[in-house]
Amino acid sequence: MLSGADVLVHGYRPHALDRFGLGPQALAERHPGLVVVSLSAWGSRGPWGGRRGFDSIVQAASGIAMAESPDGERPGALPCQLLDHGTGYLCTAAVLQALTRQSVRGGTQFRQLSLARTAQWLLGQPRETLPRETAEPPPAGDVDGQAWLTTLDSAAGSVTTALPPGRLDDEALTWPRALSRYGGDEAAWSPR
Repeated sequence: MLSGADVLVHGYRPHALDRFGLGPQALAERHPGLVVVSLSAWGSRGPWGGRRGFDSIVQAASGIAMAESPDGERPGALPCQLLDHGTGYLCTAAVLQALTRQSVRGGTQFRQLSLARTAQWLLGQPRETLPRETAEPPPAGDVDGQAWLTTLDSAAGSVTTALPPGRLDDEALTWPRALSRYGGDEAAWSPR
């Protein structure tokens, strides 16, 4: 599949793919012009560069868990896996930036992102501490949850899911088709 690819995005630990001949140098030689975006927990350098990790572990190690503590003693957590989500969006931006640079300069483009770096950036942002009573979400009866949901056909019947967020060219984003069973699609590139 790589011979027909423009972009490879992966979430393996740094250097984990080297033993399969898929390290950065090998990819550049065998697939010139490829954009490679690598996402890891800790980054490729430093004492934790080879360690495995995931969002909640990085939240704990970076200090986010204590910053979110309800009482200053017990660790807390962000209301979502924000490091996963945020770094995923940054991966998309890295792909677009690399493709743009490649269109001007050519060559194989590599980008590395890490959950730990996203955590460091988030912790460096100004924080506003709200009194506990204003930080509470509105009562469930005050929120129209149905406005954020859609029902899709699937191989297993109807599925209700959240609508995709955002707009593109002033059009609301939608799910492209009926859902297939997990593992039911052949591994292939979408037609252009």
